[in-house]
This record gives sequence, C-alpha cells and structure tokens, in this order.
Amino acid sequence: MTSRNFARVGGIALTTALLAGVAAPAMAGSFYVQEQSTRGQGRANAGVGADKGVQSLWWNPAAIAGTQREVYVGAHGLILDSDVDNRGSTLSYNLPAPTPPFPAGTILSGSTVVAGDPHVHDVVESGIVPNFAVSMPIGDRFNVGLAVQAPYNFTTKYEEPDFARYDALTSELRSANVSLVAAMTVTDWLDIGAGFDAQYAKATLSSALPNLPTVAGVAPLVLIPSATDGRNQLEGDGWDYGWNAGAQMHFGKLDLGLSYRSKIEHELEGSVNISGLTGALAAANVSADGQASFNTPWYATVSARYAVNDRLTLNAQVNQIGWSEFDAIRVTYGANGRSTIVQDYDDVTTGAIGFDYKIDPSMTFRAGLGYDPTPTSDDHRTARIPDGDRWLYAAGLSKTIGSMTFDGAVTYIDIDTATINDTRDVYGNGLVVSNLRGEAQGSGVGFSLGATWNF
Repeated sequence: MTSRNFARVGGIALTTALLAGVAAPAMAGSFYVQEQSTRGQGRANAGVGADKGVQSLWWNPAAIAGTQREVYVGAHGLILDSDVDNRGSTLSYNLPAPTPPFPAGTILSGSTVVAGDPHVHDVVESGIVPNFAVSMPIGDRFNVGLAVQAPYNFTTKYEEPDFARYDALTSELRSANVSLVAAMTVTDWLDIGAGFDAQYAKATLSSALPNLPTVAGVAPLVLIPSATDGRNQLEGDGWDYGWNAGAQMHFGKLDLGLSYRSKIEHELEGSVNISGLTGALAAANVSADGQASFNTPWYATVSARYAVNDRLTLNAQVNQIGWSEFDAIRVTYGANGRSTIVQDYDDVTTGAIGFDYKIDPSMTFRAGLGYDPTPTSDDHRTARIPDGDRWLYAAGLSKTIGSMTFDGAVTYIDIDTATINDTRDVYGNGLVVSNLRGEAQGSGVGFSLGATWNF
C-alpha cells in the first residue's frame, strides 16, 4: 500500500508540477503560458512567428536575423475570476467485514457523499510572469540571442474544508526557460535560426487523504466517514533540455514564419511526505525520496504578416501543440518501486488573427482574436487543472521615443464552462475510490507591459 500510495501522490504532484512561474497564472491551455511578447500579445499573438525582433524569439529563432542590437524586458499579469462547484462527489468503499456473523473474506461496499464547501471561489491564483531577451549582430549575416521565459506556470489552491480536497489542496509550478539562439540571413528573402533550451521546473503539491470510515449497526450496516484526513505533500525540481528551429521568408509585402519547438523530457528529483493516516492505513505514512518523469509538449507554428499599405498590416497564426506527449507521469522510488499515471492529453490546434495600424510614425495600435482549446479531456479533467476552451480578445499600443519602444496590451480571456470528472483508486488497492464530480468556470483579464531598446 505504501509503494502504490507514494506513486500516486508523486504522479498527481507532477501533473501540477507542470504549472507555474512567479506567483503565476496560466493564460493559455492547461499550464502553458504563451505570453512571451508584449507586442504580440496586443494582437492575441497573431503573426508573432513572422515578426522581426527579440520579442518573437519564443515563437521563432529566425526572428533576430538581420536585426540590430536589441534588449527586451516584459511582464504579463492576470487577474482571474474562477469558480469550482461540487456536482455530486462521493467516496466509494470496499472494506473487509468487521466481525462475524459475516463469513471470512466478506467485503462491505458502500459510498458516502464528500462533505465540505461545495463552492470554491478564486481557485486559480492571479500573478505575474516576466520575460527577457537580448540579441546582437555578428558580422553582416549572423545574429546571436539570449532569451529567458517562464512558459509553464500555474497555481491552484483549495482549503482543507473544500469538497475537492482529496484531489488537490495546493498545486503549483515555477518554471524558467533559458534559450541560446543563433540566426542567419541566408538570402535577401530567407532567414533561418536555431536554439538550445535549458528549462528549470520546480513543483509543490499537497492534497488530503481520506481515512477509512467506521462501520455502525448490524443490518444494514452504516458507513460513518472519518472526522480526520491524512495529508500528502510532494516537492521536486530539476533542469532538462530541448531545442527549437525556424525560418522566415520575405516576399515583398508578405512575411511568412515556420518554426518548431521540441518537447522536453523532464525528471524532477524530490521528496514525498504522507502523514495523518490512521488504523489500517497508518503503514502508508512515509517520508521518502523519489523521481517523476513527464514530457512537455512540442510546438509547430505557421505565421503570416501582410502589409496592406504603409499603415495597415494583417496578421495570422496557427499553432499545433503536441500535448499528447503529456500522456503519463512515470514515478520511480526506492530500490524497485515504479508506477505509471495516465494523463491522456490531446493534441490541439490554436489560432489567432489580428492587425497593426500605424497611427503615426511613432505610434502603432493593434488588436486580435485568438482561440485556444483545452488539451484536457472531459473523461479525465481534475480539480488541479480545471481548464476549458478559451477565446482571447486583445488590444495593444506601441510608442517609440528615441531608441526605446514601449508596448502595452490588454487581453480579455473568456473560458468555457468545463466538467470535472475524475475517478481515482486512492490507495491503489480498491479500499477507497474517489469519484470527483464538479463544474468549473471563469474568465480573466491580462495586462502586458514591455520595453525594447535598440542600440
């Protein structure tokens, strides 16, 4: 029981370990933060992979080819309104019969309603995500760059009296991606680039564990839930590595961008602590070291910008995100312990359209519309990531003063209502099964500020 419990706790932790940055929210599907360019955010990231300059480095390493020296600093915040409601969550039990007159080996089955607050407000925490990038030319045809981003960020918090406590209490991830990039101007119409990514992830997870109920009466027997819960907490971190590559093509008024960012195979080293379990479950209380592995998704992007005239530029972008790489969390511990926790995320296609309009030579207004479907499935969505499909409505403004350009953007995020449906064998031996049933809804407003210095 101890080994299986460790594996399950570790696995759930890693599900959440894919979620945070600097007291951070996730502004895109699941735990992915796509806000890496203030300028791009002003048009819901439409056309950002075909745009030039350091602000586009997350989307396309070829973006710095042929550019002058640039430094960019940005910050993206989210104020989120989120609600999660109970829709009939229960605990199911299969317990050995206490004493005769039951024949030896008799199993008593039953279920109880999960007690606790049925309505949880402000589940997903608001926060801020920063990013930074710098590039410089080397000779006439080459550029090098450095970018620091926080691509996977998410924090959800429930309290101990909440109905979702057996699935999640605290779930958070802090991430940092450091990318070294080289780009080359191949011809007057073709630029290429490639980069190496070093990505750090740090996760913290806690949740409650149900103690076994007591049995009262003779016939029929009544299951009385325990008044106390156990608790588990997992912490872990680690550095892992990936790569990215891209190209930009320029045909007069039309700019095209193609790029690919690899998955990263993460391994987090950490510890798990389980306490407060009583009776037959007391043997599962443990403090141990372990390792959990998972994959972040790959990204393929096609982007376009078309200059209608000197003032108006139209933008579009389609992203294929390989969330199916996040198929399972694999946990190892001790000498021989191992377990696989299935996640079954789906690949998704996101898209955005937008425009830039030059008000005057120093000021540009932009706006965009984006669609970002959730990779979580209706059959396996948990309270840890109560995610739904998203529509993004964005607007932004840029102002150039000398060698500095200041960017600002505002995004309204409309999140579809999503069902929470998670059935889980809590201890891996059939004694207790958690049947979490709920509904999540929310919306948010994002704010982005950035400054780019050309020198």
